[in-house]
Amino acid sequence: MAKYFGTNGVRGLFNELDPALAMKLAQAIGRYLKGKIIVARDCRLTGGTLKASVVSGLASVGCDVIDLGIVSSPTAEFMIKKLKAEGCVIITASHNPPEWNAIKVVDGNGIAISKERGEKIEKLMEGVLAPWDKVGRITRYENATKDHINAIKKLVGAVEKKKIVLDCGNGTAAVIAPALFKELGAEIVTLNSHLDGKFPGRPSEPTKDNVKELIITVKSTNADAGIAWDADGDRVIFVDETGEYVIGDKVFALSILWNEKKGDVVTTVATSKAIEDVSENVRYTAIGAPYLCEEMVKKEAVMGGEEVGGVIWPELCLAKDGFMTGAVLLKKLSEKKLSKWLEEVPEYHNVKHKIPANSEEKKQIVAKVLEHAKTNKLNYLDVDGVRINLENSWVIVRASGTEDYVRIFAEAKTIEEAEKLVAEYEKIIK
Repeated sequence: MAKYFGTNGVRGLFNELDPALAMKLAQAIGRYLKGKIIVARDCRLTGGTLKASVVSGLASVGCDVIDLGIVSSPTAEFMIKKLKAEGCVIITASHNPPEWNAIKVVDGNGIAISKERGEKIEKLMEGVLAPWDKVGRITRYENATKDHINAIKKLVGAVEKKKIVLDCGNGTAAVIAPALFKELGAEIVTLNSHLDGKFPGRPSEPTKDNVKELIITVKSTNADAGIAWDADGDRVIFVDETGEYVIGDKVFALSILWNEKKGDVVTTVATSKAIEDVSENVRYTAIGAPYLCEEMVKKEAVMGGEEVGGVIWPELCLAKDGFMTGAVLLKKLSEKKLSKWLEEVPEYHNVKHKIPANSEEKKQIVAKVLEHAKTNKLNYLDVDGVRINLENSWVIVRASGTEDYVRIFAEAKTIEEAEKLVAEYEKIIK
């Protein structure tokens, strides 16, 4: 079992993921990926020291390192193919608070490294360094954000002028979003648009409570829409022209409606039934970006995404790209207002609950729910915990991969129905 790698990389506080561990991990990553490796980071205060360790670790085992500096995660992942790299290491804790950091690894095919592949990397942590004359070169590449912007503009095409409020959350969206939307021809109002690793404007995760200023600003400036990102730019949410917050599930559903390509869509078992309602065919995976990417490559899909507002546009790359998603929104506003687009997405409500449980208890609980589903001949998925699919609702019971909890999520047409489902499965568990 992986000691350090979780669902998507290695995550921790600075006293856990320190420079010494970062270097050891980078040496193992270098031995695993080999060749030319891109390195990037977000603006967290610990990012500079961790990046220095990662760059040194990769070079010390013979990898040539291309340092992109502070860029968004979607930008870094986009550059893998552009720079013909064998992989990418991003120092970012994504939506987590500023005291957290993480090392995220993506291979040369653009597929994030899962916990299972992470185990293989961990076994390489005590390997031999490169000979002194085979140590890798370290170079800088300054145009990554510009390259990413140009690629998005090329895919999106001509856009009508609209007024958009951009909440960059003091994260790496500040590096790319204002420039992208200006170049697309939008009139922009910016919030939290300077880099600050303490995220003083708002917490990094763009929840409804955290983007109150964005909601107020959209209404007070009569903007056509608002957009907010997390610290590294892979998650995105919208606010419509009336100030209505648009959750990640609906952002993904809208993206499917807006995608000109029709075909299979890949999502996780925790994503809204609305995705089924707007798609031709949905394939479900375990929760986590690596599993989404792996499934999209296994059998070609036109789009992937998850409930937190991460959308994969494979014609660009296999990263969840909040900037491509925002640019497509801007284009589609020329057809009708965002509130009108939202009328095409079926309404569901969800309830989330968690029950304390240790490792052994988590296994027993999930096994009990699976037995219940089989005994009662229910329609279920067991790729990550157990998801029970009902006519207009679903409930999932799954073990947390990072905490001592079993999580119960339920979704239904009303909040009362969702609460009833959670209560029912709590009773089954107990």
